[in-house]
Amino acid sequence: MTRSPRILLTGFDPFGGETVNPSWEAVSALHGRRVGGHRIVALQLPTEFAASLKALRRALRELRPAIVLGVGQAGGRSRLSLERVAINVNDARIPDNAGAQPVDEPVVVGGPAAYFSTLPIKAMLAALREEGLPAEISNTAGTYVCNHIAYAMAHYTARQRGVRTGFLHIPFLPNQAVSHAYAPSMSLDDVRRGLLVALRTAARVRTDARLAAGAIS
Repeated sequence: MTRSPRILLTGFDPFGGETVNPSWEAVSALHGRRVGGHRIVALQLPTEFAASLKALRRALRELRPAIVLGVGQAGGRSRLSLERVAINVNDARIPDNAGAQPVDEPVVVGGPAAYFSTLPIKAMLAALREEGLPAEISNTAGTYVCNHIAYAMAHYTARQRGVRTGFLHIPFLPNQAVSHAYAPSMSLDDVRRGLLVALRTAARVRTDARLAAGAIS
C-alpha cells in the first residue's frame, strides 16, 4: 500500500514573554488531517536557534515530507503573511529561549545568501483572499528564529527532488493583542482555516499564479 505524501507543518513554543504562541496553537490542531492528498504532521519547534535546527533536521530525515511549511508569530502584522524569501543571517534583537542572541551570524556557514520559497505563494495568496481571509506576500521573514528556520528548511531540502518549502507568519491571537496597545489580531479559527486553504493550494498547484503582490517600499 502506497503511503500518502506528507506535509511537515511546524510551529513554535511561546517566546518574548508571551504565554502562548499562535503558530503552535493553530498547527497542533491540524496534526493528522489530510489535505490535497497529503497527510499533515505537526511539529513544535523550540524558539531557540540551535535546538530548532536539530529538531527540524531530525523530522526531515524521519518523515521525508513532500511539502514543508513553517508557521510563526509576527506580532504587529494584521494579515497572513506568505514569506517570499529567507536570508542567511541571524541578527537577534532579543535572546532566544535558551538565552542565545547571535548578531550578524550566518544560519549556514558558506550557504547561499538567500532562498526563495518554492511553494506557489501567489496562488496561495489568491486562494486565501477568495476565502475572505486577509493575506499578503511578505518580502522579509525577519532575522530571528522564524527566518532561521525558513532558511534551514530550504537549505536542508535543496538537493531533495520534489520537496517544496515555505514559511507563513501569522498575527497575534485576540487574547494576546489585548496586552499590546493597538496590535491587530486574528482568531484561531481563521488562522487554522487559512492554513488549510494554503496547504490545499500548495498540494494541488505546481505552476504558480502570476499576479501583482509586490511592495513599493
